[in-house]
Amino acid sequence: MTHVVVGYDGTSESERALRWAVEEARLRREPLTVVHAWQWPYPIRSMDREGVAIVHRMGEHTLDQGVALANDLAPGVKVRKHLETGGPHAALLNQGPDAELIVIGSHPPEETPVGSTALRVPARAAVPVAVVRSSAARDGLVVVGVDGSLGADGALAFAFEEAALRGWRLRAVYGCWEPGAAPGGDLSLFDDEDKLRHVCGAVLERAVAPWLVKYPLVQAATSLVLRSPREALLEAAEDATLTVVGARGTGAVKPLTLGATSDALLKHAPCTVTIVPQRVG
Repeated sequence: MTHVVVGYDGTSESERALRWAVEEARLRREPLTVVHAWQWPYPIRSMDREGVAIVHRMGEHTLDQGVALANDLAPGVKVRKHLETGGPHAALLNQGPDAELIVIGSHPPEETPVGSTALRVPARAAVPVAVVRSSAARDGLVVVGVDGSLGADGALAFAFEEAALRGWRLRAVYGCWEPGAAPGGDLSLFDDEDKLRHVCGAVLERAVAPWLVKYPLVQAATSLVLRSPREALLEAAEDATLTVVGARGTGAVKPLTLGATSDALLKHAPCTVTIVPQRVG
């Protein structure tokens, strides 16, 4: 059975994530699984049964708090809980294969440490991961990155669905001033800005067109920007409630590693960011 998964550890960041996840579950009519990971915080040689039992009960109590909050926020949503021993990223990924979406909290911009759950889970998950940084604005806007890649197509699918579910506007942004963004790797386009605009603009419109047909009620616009994808999307994110990008774009990156643009958004964007893995089939 598909479900929405959210990590909860009792912090204010995880509470924001929980609130976002509850709304996702409600709109998608899916059950919500609240996940908490606990672990013995001392070297193994110091472990004793009584101490482990205490830490385990603390984990159970934290998880129960999250479940209670979820039930209060949306009584009609079926809420399940999962307590797991180990690191939070592993616990979330273990619940992920059947998930429609994994939701996690994040530190403020510029404070996301290397190796944090907010960076590790999106790089490894086979499903979209929403990293919640702020509450939804009244006038919601979804910004989605487009570059002609398969990863961008998956991002468009998720972004249009999200905009339709929430009644938000959508803006598809293509930052094309970067060698990897040139269609077919044609670097000669950068010698003629008008030609670059024409060729990349056509890529952008073709990418968005099928989703305009599928979601005719979504108020959507396109934006071609002669800046790098990173710069274009970070600027657009300033006005967004949610920014959606593929895990990896046209550039070559190692497996289990986020693309440079996705990584930059997770670290610096002021809004919630959803990373979408490449669509298969």
